[in-house]
Formats: sequence, structure tokens, C-alpha cells
Amino acid sequence: MNIKNNHLVIMAGGVGSRFWPMSTPDYPKQFIDVLGCGRTLIQLTAERFKGICPPENVWVVTSEKYAETVKEQLPEIADDHILREPCRRNTAPCIAYVSWKIKARNPKANMVVTPSDHIVMDVTEFQRVIDAAMKFTADSDAILTLGMKPTRPETGYGYIEADLTIPSTSNKEVYRVYSFKEKPDLETAERYIKKNNFFWNAGIFVWNVSTVVNALRVYQPAISKIFERLLPYYYTEQEQEMINQNFPLCENISVDYAIMEKADEIFVFPSDFGWSDLGTWGSLHGNLPKDAHNNTQIGQNIKLYETRNCVIHTTQEKKVVVQGLDGYIVAEKDDTLLICRLSEEQRIKEFSAE
Repeated sequence: MNIKNNHLVIMAGGVGSRFWPMSTPDYPKQFIDVLGCGRTLIQLTAERFKGICPPENVWVVTSEKYAETVKEQLPEIADDHILREPCRRNTAPCIAYVSWKIKARNPKANMVVTPSDHIVMDVTEFQRVIDAAMKFTADSDAILTLGMKPTRPETGYGYIEADLTIPSTSNKEVYRVYSFKEKPDLETAERYIKKNNFFWNAGIFVWNVSTVVNALRVYQPAISKIFERLLPYYYTEQEQEMINQNFPLCENISVDYAIMEKADEIFVFPSDFGWSDLGTWGSLHGNLPKDAHNNTQIGQNIKLYETRNCVIHTTQEKKVVVQGLDGYIVAEKDDTLLICRLSEEQRIKEFSAE
């Protein structure tokens, strides 16, 4: 496999503000330092692929609203590799746009597509899996997705049901996908994790550019025709104008519905590298280290007394003292302080609107 053909596509158009007050629709979670490590989630995402994809082959698909923020946080990415969506149309049009543009210059490109706002705790294992996955797809017509080994009956993720009876001949860690499952209720999730062939759908895809373009032509001809007719404009001064005119014509559809649930050559790579999509404060609490009283602390000078099962995220304050809380979120950003029960965090959107 020639690493020069490896391309990384980071999808960064999400508007999630679940980590309010740190994140807002104007500055969503992919652009903030959720972990308190001095690096934002999108920066951590790009760094995970160093040595796998050359820096000149990194792409970010985002909205016009966030393009300048992407440039500030990832200054090494060329301006014409930051693709600006004029409106939200889900992941299939996003992937179609970048795939046609990459293919216009490099028909032999091999692609990994990843969200910008997930975390990975074991980067070494992650890189091993991605390297093996890209070798698997480099010269094949396979579509590969990563399946995370579940650690709990999670109702917030979709699941992948794999056929583990016979591994792929070219990689013994890769198996055919039997089916994709929607986010289940708790009873169904508990049934899934009792089996060994159900995995969380992380939304990380690996394929070569010819494979994904051909799949889109077969299963999403309307979307394909839009980006096919824009071929004369990629890498020109007219590109953005033509994208602004045509992108809104795309159906609002995820790549899971558009391709993954329809195509035949779909494979899964079961993986275990400490993955989370960080969709909630609770998931942050579940994935980061905790003290003896089950508190997660992100900040330089935090003192806790008689406090347990909490998330304290206070990176701007000089000193924070918390006493007597059990199961709370304490988070601050600029002139806003949030104190909320972890069990009630679904109401944060309601609070942030006030």
C-alpha cells in the first residue's frame, strides 16, 4: 500500500451544544477542549492519523460558518481542502462531495472518513486498526466500517450485527456485516451485548475512492449526478459558487441509509481502543479517569469535599471548591456557570436557550 494515496476526511459540520456552556451552536464541541488537555477534539482527531495519512491529504468538510475556526485550529490544512457546505444535508452528500473532488485528482485514493468530535483512549491500537483497514480496502471493492466492542447496553448508539463464522481471507480480523440495527431500547441493547457479534456503529468508514463513488452512483444516482456535473469546477475559483447552488439540491440522508444498508460488499472490523462519541456529560464522566469518589475533574485547581459521582469542568477559574454534591455537573465558560444533575442533563438544551 502506498501511503501517498491515503486520504483522511474529517466531518466537522455538527452543531452540537450538549456541552453547554462550553459548546454552543456558534462554537460546537469539536472546536473545544472537552478533555482539558490543551487540544480540541478536532485537533486530537487529526493528530491520531499522523503517520497514516500525509498532511497534504487531510480534508475537512464543514459549514461555511465554521470554516475560519477550522483554519485557526488546523492551520496546516490547505484552504482548498476545507470544504464548505452551504447548508446541512447529513453525511451522504458530505462524503459524495469530498469523494468526487479527491477522485478528480487521484483516482487511486484510499479514504478513511471520521467524525471530528469523538475520543480515542488507546491511540496506538487505533492506528494499528486504521492501518490494517486501509490495507484491506486499498485494492478491493470492499466497504469497511469499524465496529466498537460494546461495554454496556447503550441505547444511544446504532449497532452492527456481524457474521463471525468466517473471517475475510485477506484480513482475519475483518468480517462481513449481517445487518445494521437502529438505536435500540434498553431491553434490546441488553440482548445485543449478551451476544458476541454485535458492535457499536462508530461512524468511521474506510474505502477506496472508486468504490465509494461507484456505490453512490448505484444507490444514490440523484446525488451522484449533482457532483458528477460539477467535475469541471473542482479546484477552480467557481467551485464554491457552484457548490452553493447545487449542494442544497441533495437529499438529506446519512451514508448509513444511502449506502451501508444497501450495498453487498460491506465488512466490519471489530475494534477496542477506548472509543466514545462524547455525546453527553455522562459519557465524558464514563470515559475519563475518576478519583476515589467517582468524580471526574477537569481543571487546574479543584478542591472537592464530601462530593461524589460528579463531573467538574472548570478550566478558567483560579480555584474551585465544591462540597456536598452527588451526581452533578459543574461547568463554567466565560460568564456562565452550570450546576445540573447528571440525571437531568437532557434539559441542558432548555437551559442554554434561556
